[in-house]
Amino acid sequence: MTENRLKDSASPYLRSAAHQPINWYEWGEDAFGLAKSQDKPILLDIGAVWCHWCHVIDRESYENPAIAKIINEHFVPVKVDRDERPDVDSRYQSAISAISGQGGWPLTGFLMPNGNPFFGGTYFPPEDHGGRPGFRRILLAAADAYQNKREDLLKTSEALAEAVAKAEAFAGARGEFDPGVIDSQISSLTQLFDLRHGGFGNAPKFPHASAVDLLFERFRQTGEKQLLAMADAWTRLAEHYETSPSRHPELARRAEIDAASNSRPARK
Repeated sequence: MTENRLKDSASPYLRSAAHQPINWYEWGEDAFGLAKSQDKPILLDIGAVWCHWCHVIDRESYENPAIAKIINEHFVPVKVDRDERPDVDSRYQSAISAISGQGGWPLTGFLMPNGNPFFGGTYFPPEDHGGRPGFRRILLAAADAYQNKREDLLKTSEALAEAVAKAEAFAGARGEFDPGVIDSQISSLTQLFDLRHGGFGNAPKFPHASAVDLLFERFRQTGEKQLLAMADAWTRLAEHYETSPSRHPELARRAEIDAASNSRPARK
């Protein structure tokens, strides 16, 4: 089976889509340059390893050869790992929420070649179902609108660009960092963490990659066993979602920490 270019991605989540029959690009100038040179709209898919419906749309639509053919013919497809690019996710959550009235994951966006969105939503079933339009029909309608109603789409995308700009304005905020914020976050995580079942707070308890990153980093700095125990509990939760060291970097880091801990000489 031929793999697409996501096979070389640094993101385990994106690499998990390398087998899909879609000419996926990662977020970057290559994708936008191609969209401009070929005069095609961009299909943006933002998901994460912990997102159930992201895996459903992968299985139902992105692994479907007929739907993949439509995507490859009419769009430049871009797949984004939400946990690696929260800046991109934040930008388009604002815009797509303005279109559909809701956000979330998977985030499915249709963009002009300059990146301005003109339509979008979240999960779409492959065919019309339960009052929801099917993804196949939406893809064909978006492609037709791009070719035949370009002026309308330009007006829509320009109006939505204001929502995107407002979201991006927060990225420019600057201030002096207070290290006490980290201590406060660690304290909060410790109180919220469920050592028996894993996860933070009450159900649903999806793994939070950024929170676990913080736990690992603080453990490296302090050697606090409680933090490692929290990471172990998260590992059990991650295994429940059928992840593995090869699919999620936190599990690989856990193995590295174990190896480093075992290699340290005992304190006298």
